[in-house]
Amino acid sequence: MSASIPGSLISNFLGHSPLWYKQTIIGFLIANIILVNTAGPVVTGWLLIVEFIFTLAMALKCYPLQPGGLLAIEAILIGLVSPEVVYHEALTNFPVILLLIFMVAGIYFMKDLLLFVFTKILLGVRSKILLSLMFSIVAAFLSAFLDALTVTAVLISVAVGFYSVYHHVASNKEFNTGHDHTRDDDLKAHHREDLETFRAFLRSLLMHGAVGTALGGVCTLVGEPQNLLIAKVAGWEFAEFFMQMAPVTMPVLFAGLLTCILLEKFKVFGYGAELPDDVRSILKAYNDKENSGMTSSRLAQLWVQGAVAVFLIVGLALHLAEVGLIGLTVIVLLTAFNGITEEHQIGKAFEEALPFTALLVVFFAVVGVIHSQHLFTPIIDWILNTDNVSVENQPGIFFLANGVLSMISDNVFVATVYISEVKNAMDHGHIDREHFDMLATAINTGTNLPSVATPNGQAAFLFLLTSAIAPLIRLSYGRMVVMALPYTIVMTVLGYFAVTHWL
Repeated sequence: MSASIPGSLISNFLGHSPLWYKQTIIGFLIANIILVNTAGPVVTGWLLIVEFIFTLAMALKCYPLQPGGLLAIEAILIGLVSPEVVYHEALTNFPVILLLIFMVAGIYFMKDLLLFVFTKILLGVRSKILLSLMFSIVAAFLSAFLDALTVTAVLISVAVGFYSVYHHVASNKEFNTGHDHTRDDDLKAHHREDLETFRAFLRSLLMHGAVGTALGGVCTLVGEPQNLLIAKVAGWEFAEFFMQMAPVTMPVLFAGLLTCILLEKFKVFGYGAELPDDVRSILKAYNDKENSGMTSSRLAQLWVQGAVAVFLIVGLALHLAEVGLIGLTVIVLLTAFNGITEEHQIGKAFEEALPFTALLVVFFAVVGVIHSQHLFTPIIDWILNTDNVSVENQPGIFFLANGVLSMISDNVFVATVYISEVKNAMDHGHIDREHFDMLATAINTGTNLPSVATPNGQAAFLFLLTSAIAPLIRLSYGRMVVMALPYTIVMTVLGYFAVTHWL
């Protein structure tokens, strides 16, 4: 019995992940110990970032929480970061943690209304270009006044609903029977090709929507967490923030929407897949069945969800409370008035958000390594040194540097570091107020726009990558990078031009 235990330990390590993946993670853990004692903590810190990005890229092989968590624990043990710094990073981002725990769960209880509304849209709008543009515009508008994670949670909930309805029928199951839509074992042969096309269709809509959250989120003071932080340091109110960013954000917004149209028209970079006729027929049959079997109880539930949705939009737009607390209010209202009183019924709502919340805290540990080892300090010092970069060129360099660093790190962290340094430079008389405003605009747009290049560049993208829908529609890290590439190029090039010429 004892002879088989070592073999079982190896087999159990990271579960069903490929053997080469397990060996790679073990190799990372060993290499870090050797390097921290030979090459030093700075080199090891940069390697740790690359290793963590690798775990994100391989999210379909193994959820990043486990391998990423092992790397984070090791970083603490070998002295790259302290538990106190990790706790500080988590505490700083506590509003985001609250948002994930409660807001995403709140959206879960609204899924019937979302599926009802979006099914009408999907069946009513036959043009894929128009449908994609609608997803992008709606995501951008909502993200400007709500928050990108909430909007992404809505898109994920809708996509999962569509996918599960089709997969149910394609597996020869009735709408009201139990079914595991993560397995294709019962799928009929003639449905498999349609399913692949449907996956591509959903992937494109979700990516248009995710990019839309970035296009809209950069525009307003409440659009992204770093916007609020930068505005607080700069002393900008809502209207002033919008006008300060407008020379960059408005051209980029229109260019992003034009990119959406062109990608769908020319069917490149993984876009352009149409909704198969059989899938449309199944969704229509589902919609007809739901409408014909609509009871007064069901109708009342939809009305309650609609009323709470209005409260959600108003509450977030006016910032009546912290986003997570509004999410908790949504949970209480929807469960109380829709007859959801069992603990296990409520528990299901948290299954989607809590793994990602845990992963985000692991990510904060990696950010803590960046902070503790001052990995970005040389870059910041080089840019702020006018012997290396002229004052006239600083806004453009800040935009690009913030963009690149935000692709591999937390854009809130990057914005915090840069705006603090710039504020310090103004306080000491090294730059005037006008130049500070230009640099603050460059920092905000830089952390928001080029960071769409990678899933770890924005929390909404990372949430999408690690959500339940990603493996269902085969949305991997690499595929997200490829699909985001045309947007990245357009938003970065035009953003840089606007920062250097129109501010």
